[in-house]
Amino acid sequence: MRIRVIGGGLAGPEAALTAARLGCEVDLYEMRPVRNTPAHQTSDFGELVCSNSLKSESENTAPWLLKQEMRRAGSPLLACADASAVPAGHALAVDRVEFSRLIEAAIAAEPRIHVHREEVTTLDPEDGITIIASGPLTSSALSGEIARLTGSEHLAFYDSISPIVEADSIDMERVYFAARYDKGTADYINCPMTKEEYDAFYDALVAAEQVKEKEWEKLDYFEGCLPIEETARRGRDTLRFGPMKPVGLRDPRTGKTPWAVVQLRCENLRADSYNLVGFQNHLKYGEQARILRMIPGLENAKFLRYGQIHRNTYIQAPRVLTETLQMRQYPSIFFAGQISGVEGYTESIATGMLAGLYAAGYAQGTLLASAPRQTALGSLMHYITHAEGKRFNPANITFDLLVPLEEETRKKIRDKRERHRIQCERALEAFDQWWQSLTANPVSAT
Repeated sequence: MRIRVIGGGLAGPEAALTAARLGCEVDLYEMRPVRNTPAHQTSDFGELVCSNSLKSESENTAPWLLKQEMRRAGSPLLACADASAVPAGHALAVDRVEFSRLIEAAIAAEPRIHVHREEVTTLDPEDGITIIASGPLTSSALSGEIARLTGSEHLAFYDSISPIVEADSIDMERVYFAARYDKGTADYINCPMTKEEYDAFYDALVAAEQVKEKEWEKLDYFEGCLPIEETARRGRDTLRFGPMKPVGLRDPRTGKTPWAVVQLRCENLRADSYNLVGFQNHLKYGEQARILRMIPGLENAKFLRYGQIHRNTYIQAPRVLTETLQMRQYPSIFFAGQISGVEGYTESIATGMLAGLYAAGYAQGTLLASAPRQTALGSLMHYITHAEGKRFNPANITFDLLVPLEEETRKKIRDKRERHRIQCERALEAFDQWWQSLTANPVSAT
């Protein structure tokens, strides 16, 4: 049986490659460039619209745990990310262009994947197996079809994009390289601010003119990715405890910690451009140029891309999906990626991997056990399928989603890092047992 995958972002190619490598014929649909989105700039597979970071690689963190499980499962896109990594301290960041090129090459090399550059506008549960991975920028026609099938209204939040500057336009005399607390290599450019510089920047930021809200818009931002100006409005020092936190970023030239710091993260392997970490915003371009050039070292910055904002759409997953990412009412339809209710690049890839695995099993008549609750993968699936429906919001992987330690163990072990280490150890043990059970009775890969 063939599997139709809708969406060429992150979850779609991951699902297509996973299912194809398990022996399924896959039709992969991507509407770009026939129909573009407000945020994408190319028609490439796996284009990273916001930052280029897949988050922490520090051992025994929740993002690290999720990636470790995915690596053990042979995630195709995570392999592409590892192969296109750029220096980013203790984070996994990628060269966007190389990352997309590697995904394109992997898809082209898989004879079971058939690519269709066209928009899908209809969904029929009787028309075979479908994985919907159309992302947060799903077209209005397909959104209408999804709403019809789910029987509930879509929810929406707004996500933002960080600005990118040309490396040669940064005044290197005013900045320094460092990683927070000297973790990893000193890969971040740090723009230090005095109190006076910070106050002037803050006053200009909160007074800046935003892009006018359209009549149909209701700006319901995702809390984990607030525009910089929205964060600033919560208090004068909010930025200093958030994206401009100076703690752990001592200036090696002075031996002192600045009042505030703006960090720049490398965009590609050539290191010819950097993005402003945490500086997603909804300001007019002229305002961005004026205010961001108040940052020390960026006085003459050339912006390759300004910050933007776009609408993200997702379903009420707890009311719609099972833990195998199938619709409760129509089990031949799977969801993956941000539209399924996860947030973040790695999380989107993870759901694509699982959807491809489960869809391949379904196509070949094999009932596959869902990822165990103790794992990061299982905890993420548990959240999006068991959260309270009316209050459901997309989520990144965090320790709050993992199975907590027993109360007796928590009382005995006070050190948070040690508790996290134990949680990760248990999660990987549970993952290995689950994965071994699947490979002992595998989905056909003929």
